[in-house]
Amino acid sequence: MRLATVALAAVTVGGIVSGCGSGDGGGGLEGAGSDWSTNGGTMSNQRYSTLDDIDTSNVAQLKGVWRTHLNGSGVAAKYSGESQPIVQDGVIYITTGNDDVFAVSVDSGKIMWEHKSNISQEISTICCGWLNRGVAIGDGRLYLGQLDGKVVALDPDTGGVIWTRQLVEWQKGQVITGAPLFLDGKIYIGVVGADYGTRGFLEAIDAESGDSVWRAYMVPGPGEPGSETWPQNTPAYLRGGASIWSTPAYDEDLNLLYVTTGNAGNDWFGGDREGDNLYAASIVAIDKDSGKVKWHFQEVHHDIWDYDSPAAPVLFDVEQDGTTVKGIGAPGKTGWLYLLDRAHGEPLYGIDEKPVPQNAEQKTAKTQPFPRNGEFIPHGPPTAKDIARVKSEITGAAKSLPVVVAQEMYTPPSTKHMLIYTPGPQGGNNWEPTSYNQDTHMFYVCAAVQTVGVLAADLEFVEGKSFAGIGAIAGIGYNESSGTLTAIDATDGSVAWQKTWPDACYSGTVTTKGNLVFVGRNNGELQAYDARNGNQLWSFQTGAGANDTVSVFEQDGKQYVAFLSAGNSLMASAHGDSLWLFSLDGTMGPAPAPGAGSGTEHAGQGGGGGGGQQTTGDAAAGKTVFSDNCAGCHGVDGTGGNGGPDLTAIPSAKNAAAVTKQVENGGGGMPAFKGTLTQQQIKDVTAYVTQEITNKK
Repeated sequence: MRLATVALAAVTVGGIVSGCGSGDGGGGLEGAGSDWSTNGGTMSNQRYSTLDDIDTSNVAQLKGVWRTHLNGSGVAAKYSGESQPIVQDGVIYITTGNDDVFAVSVDSGKIMWEHKSNISQEISTICCGWLNRGVAIGDGRLYLGQLDGKVVALDPDTGGVIWTRQLVEWQKGQVITGAPLFLDGKIYIGVVGADYGTRGFLEAIDAESGDSVWRAYMVPGPGEPGSETWPQNTPAYLRGGASIWSTPAYDEDLNLLYVTTGNAGNDWFGGDREGDNLYAASIVAIDKDSGKVKWHFQEVHHDIWDYDSPAAPVLFDVEQDGTTVKGIGAPGKTGWLYLLDRAHGEPLYGIDEKPVPQNAEQKTAKTQPFPRNGEFIPHGPPTAKDIARVKSEITGAAKSLPVVVAQEMYTPPSTKHMLIYTPGPQGGNNWEPTSYNQDTHMFYVCAAVQTVGVLAADLEFVEGKSFAGIGAIAGIGYNESSGTLTAIDATDGSVAWQKTWPDACYSGTVTTKGNLVFVGRNNGELQAYDARNGNQLWSFQTGAGANDTVSVFEQDGKQYVAFLSAGNSLMASAHGDSLWLFSLDGTMGPAPAPGAGSGTEHAGQGGGGGGGQQTTGDAAAGKTVFSDNCAGCHGVDGTGGNGGPDLTAIPSAKNAAAVTKQVENGGGGMPAFKGTLTQQQIKDVTAYVTQEITNKK
């Protein structure tokens, strides 16, 4: 059932909204107080702090209390620092992109213990950079999921392992990136792997033993509700995708967990999966005790644009004509914030099903949902500048293909031509969390404005291999996108204010009762804005790409802000390993601005290294450099990762001088690595590429 077609009469027909709930009503919507003890601040995922000692009048005085380096963990280009600090009882728990866990004293900034994951560096089925988004804490244990498919429980006092559960196998295409949710003696955690043709699910795990309680697949099996939206009597549902990238939200009154889901598999080709493909690209409500799906809302039917919904859902209350309506909001890559009644899934302010362009080979959906509320990125056709940029980045055999420029949303890609469309798969809101302020009644959404060129491909499914449905792709680099920071009024869905930036907005937001919004910038600046009007009030250089999300807490009556400054692989921002603590009486000034960053890109675009002139290097040493900096794009063997370029098919990749030049300077969507790697590392990786990949007999 397409819930977008259902109008909630009490809300959308003459529904004048008079205000929002205070946050102390039902459903567990209280804001975070003295501790920041779950990934979203509270189970509502509002990322709203009730603390207001730091406010619009004094935030400009904020300085560092201490800066702790996390022993160089996760600083190579393949890593991303996306772990939101968990703070409880005077200790900050933080993870790095290598799944290493650190406990840091709030008082001193000293590392109390470090748990090294020792995960294999040969993992080859990671979609979008090596990352971990944090831990959960409860019943005297810490919990995290790892890229190798394990769920681990640690002793919060020592970092010692209490139990380990092998939930999925990375060799089969599934990994874990999201932070778990701890609730009533269980943890709830999702897995990802749609880009490798796997079937997403949410797992409920007994927190004491690690045993499974229930599993809710996000692609229904034969005979289950929603299975009619997949081809019958085929294995398509088994590789149907619908990854869960973020931490669930929970309403205690309704006893419902809420998740958002990723794209269908494969990403850009839908000809072999006719139907709407539930519950991919959806918001899904799940009974906490049984794991049964109670309702769903699909943001994109039969997704063939990689328009998934990876960001965490946010719960909020809206007062309408004296009645409290339980709301849920989730931003998507489409550039809209989807605002629904969380009890039943109906749109709050109207979402219309409209006809969209068709393509028979893609088995396209006839209509798509278009929210009536405000957009946080523009939805017009690509600009002339972006069209020219993308065309210039088309390489290989795709250069001889026709190019079609999409003039409207949901123009389908084709296996016969390159389609240039906006927003691209890295446009809109990606994983970066959105926050909601109980006082301003506004959501704060960070987003990118991206244009991309794609040739779809009808791929054969091979377990553990990329199943992205890409024949060719161009213009995929996040570092080529602009960005927006947008406040959306929850009382009517309108845009209250918006900041536009020349670079992508790629950081989570957190908001406070002091009328502040914290957000990071790619150049390393952590910033604070007035939540009411968007005026910038504070900026602080953290020394690496500020692509994470702050946590706000209180200790001994003093308010603090904690932040991991570590850079980002997708954004190719400068990498680091700094955990910062800020307060009004801090004395530490900003770090020096970082140099150019490096990274890998979604769908395998980007990566490499830089700095130095090509000479003979050590191919064996270069293999490690390649693994850390290039494998996320080109695959562990250089033949393509997640739809990325196959080096053996690029003639210039056989030439050492050409490889060095490309590694140093980047281009064509690939970031430059000059200054990131040493001259010797460049020599070594060049030797590895030319001797062991492209010229190997």
